[in-house]
Amino acid sequence: MDELRNLGWVENATIVLERKEAGSRLDQLPVFAADLVRSKPDLIVAITPQAVRAVKEATSDIPIVMLFVADPVGVGLASSLAHPGGNLTGVATLVPGAFMGKMLEVLRELLPHAKRVAAFLNPSSETLRLLFPREAPAAAANLGFELDVINVKETNEIPGAVAAAKAGGAEALWIVGDPIFHSPPHRVPDLAVQARLPSIYLVRNLVQAGGLISYGPDFPGEARRGAHYVDRILKGAKPADLPIEQPAKYLLAINLKTAKSLGVEIPPSLLARADEVFE
Repeated sequence: MDELRNLGWVENATIVLERKEAGSRLDQLPVFAADLVRSKPDLIVAITPQAVRAVKEATSDIPIVMLFVADPVGVGLASSLAHPGGNLTGVATLVPGAFMGKMLEVLRELLPHAKRVAAFLNPSSETLRLLFPREAPAAAANLGFELDVINVKETNEIPGAVAAAKAGGAEALWIVGDPIFHSPPHRVPDLAVQARLPSIYLVRNLVQAGGLISYGPDFPGEARRGAHYVDRILKGAKPADLPIEQPAKYLLAINLKTAKSLGVEIPPSLLARADEVFE
């Protein structure tokens, strides 16, 4: 909202915002999308792949600005990054082809002797269903990791997933980004610390909440870029004519208090590259 205000849009003065939040209730997204479309807004901002899919299926006319979608072309939400087509555009969070390997490289640097990593995935995420098998196994093998994939469909499955990872001999957790792992932000980090499992996350908020380390997109920066799409479309631009942006940088965050509690020594090379350190 701050960036919209900087662009001249003031809530309840020059712009009216209607918010729908599903949280971890992903099954409610089609209902929320239909409600939004019935209210006939000038534009819809949809956050995360599941929400974008729900809104896109609900309307082919109302402009959509998407945020926090990793591979919009790969999952069929856009024709191409340069020419998205249809009524959707926005900001992609990941560059397919290398990012998952980069996360594992950070984890390898952090834990040079670890062998087994448990990756938590929500199988309802179509983006991850496509990207993960294409990128993760080969990257893990190249770095000497044995990868255990644990599917987590609901938030109430998370404690059991952590216990299963520990029982299976995992030496670290890889929390591949999905809304069910992010709300509340302390849920997974607390369980990981209790299980004595160092963990890497996509979202820095989970590190702020007690997670060990994260490597991922600059989500606040991408949200600010999204505000510029909103501004341009409300001023007459067509989504099909606005190329989808890719992330300019990725951020590294480290929680030193959590590292100490887990007995993990953070390499100086990682500390030197960190964009944010929580103590």
